[in-house]
Amino acid sequence: LSISGGLQDAYTYICRGEVFANAQTGNIVLLSQSLVERKWSTVIHYLIPLGFFAMGIVVAEGIRQKYKNVQRIHWRQLVLLMEMLLLLVVGFLPTACDLLANAMVSFACAMQVQSFRTVRGSAYASTMCIGNLRSGTDHFYKAVTEKKKEELKIAAIYLTAIGSFTIGAACGGHLANYFSYRTIWISCGLLILCFLLMLIKEEDDLE
Repeated sequence: LSISGGLQDAYTYICRGEVFANAQTGNIVLLSQSLVERKWSTVIHYLIPLGFFAMGIVVAEGIRQKYKNVQRIHWRQLVLLMEMLLLLVVGFLPTACDLLANAMVSFACAMQVQSFRTVRGSAYASTMCIGNLRSGTDHFYKAVTEKKKEELKIAAIYLTAIGSFTIGAACGGHLANYFSYRTIWISCGLLILCFLLMLIKEEDDLE
């Protein structure tokens, strides 16, 4: 999930007009600058992804509420299926449709970050790094000062998430030179893998 999240952010920034799919803080900074400079078309350029990110969170939570008691398929798998479908469509959109593409990727990213919020009992984000960096550093500090091995294991989880995101971003930026706006389909492949891995998880891990 983190590899996919990093790839999506690199994809929208490099291939779709320097918009962040996940790092909405960056979009807000750029939006603010555009407001000050009265560049109204650029304001829309960043405002649309922000709005769709918010809607993605609402939709993901709605799916959880409606399907959380379904036995045959886990509600998070439904989120993954919807995310894959959206990203598949994005790969067909030419650069003339960058605004729509960014909106769809931001929507998909929001569903992912809302649906997958913990790993081994610790809160984390699969589509951004700032929270993971703070938590990982905090646990590492406690591991060193309090000599707790469990804290070091938790810090390693966060470091793995950050490293995975970095790998995804690096791959997304590099592969965009070869596949252009179709690079997002690689993210679809990663999400298919996540979907299949969830099929072999124990029920307790999917609560």
